[in-house]
Amino acid sequence: MAVTVKKATLAVAAMLVAGLGHAAPAQDTLGPVTHLPLPRFVSMKASEGNVRRGPSLGHRIDWVYRLKDLPLQITAEHGHWRRVEDRDGLGGWVHYSLLSGVRTVMIEEDEIALLMKPVEGSPENARLRRGVVARIEQCGVEWCRLRAGGYGGWTHKTALWGVEPTEIIE
Repeated sequence: MAVTVKKATLAVAAMLVAGLGHAAPAQDTLGPVTHLPLPRFVSMKASEGNVRRGPSLGHRIDWVYRLKDLPLQITAEHGHWRRVEDRDGLGGWVHYSLLSGVRTVMIEEDEIALLMKPVEGSPENARLRRGVVARIEQCGVEWCRLRAGGYGGWTHKTALWGVEPTEIIE
């Protein structure tokens, strides 16, 4: 185990020396501010939010998220700031007041069906296309119940970004 830790430490040091930014936090790490797990998924509470290079108003704005409920993954914490990444792995620092614990996902496949029951062949309630953001109502081992555009139903967890493969949400 000490060898694994040493290799991980060397890899982090090499990334920082090479100027590749931050290293991804290890699983089961707790945030120093909230003491919540890192990484973890959240969503945009605001319909618009600045994404900055660093954790303060003095840092440059790299871009602006303009989608309420956009799923994001928090990878680091510093004071009132959270480092987030979107489904494309892009991100930066966002003020915590712009984020919500409401869980959402983004559809990753070209088109998915929302089924009445979490069973193959169940009748469809609706179809969602790639890039649609939906709220999570519940997730089991393989299926998640979503709500989007006034429709609800079940779909395979593997078609979604914003929920871990082993995560259960009740």
